[in-house]
Amino acid sequence: EAISASGLLAPQATRSQLADEFRVIKRPLIANAMGKGTIQVVNGNLIMITSALPGEGKSFTAINLAISIAMELDNTVMLVDADVARPSVLNMLGLPPAPGLLDVVSKNSVDISDVLLKTNIEKLSILPSGNAHARATELLASDAMIRLLDDMSSRYSDRIIIFDSPPLLLTTESRALATHMGQIAVVVNAGNTAQAAVKQAVATIENCP
Repeated sequence: EAISASGLLAPQATRSQLADEFRVIKRPLIANAMGKGTIQVVNGNLIMITSALPGEGKSFTAINLAISIAMELDNTVMLVDADVARPSVLNMLGLPPAPGLLDVVSKNSVDISDVLLKTNIEKLSILPSGNAHARATELLASDAMIRLLDDMSSRYSDRIIIFDSPPLLLTTESRALATHMGQIAVVVNAGNTAQAAVKQAVATIENCP
């Protein structure tokens, strides 16, 4: 009820405009993630949600996409709050801050079992951003992060991992992350974000696979 009241996609809302819109968005992403797209995408199950600027709705999109995919019969979903400078996923879901991604990477570990949050949506788990770290950008670009991403991508064949990443034009963390993603979705605030900003944002990741 709280999720629904906040405008997010409620798991039981099978027929709504929002549910239908996210069905359209998720279909090609799932196909690429599961190797059923027109081309084979390396690390296709690692999907980054980003935007050019703050306030465009990327976290809203990442949460809704994760819930929508969790409603599938064949896929489990992990939602990772990788916006380490301005984490918002837990807050939007009414949850308190918790250890997470940065804590695991700073320990040079791939074991996320202690910080992964189970939810009452059967196939959805959440990896919080974790405790603030002065060298967050370096951590996201480190070998430890690459090892963690490789482990995430390969450990569960049915798992799709959604990363709520920082805006592309605000920090460099998202550009570091983007190089390891199989798919990237860029959220644009229609009618508000300047076309030049969108083009500049896309240019920062044009060399990513």
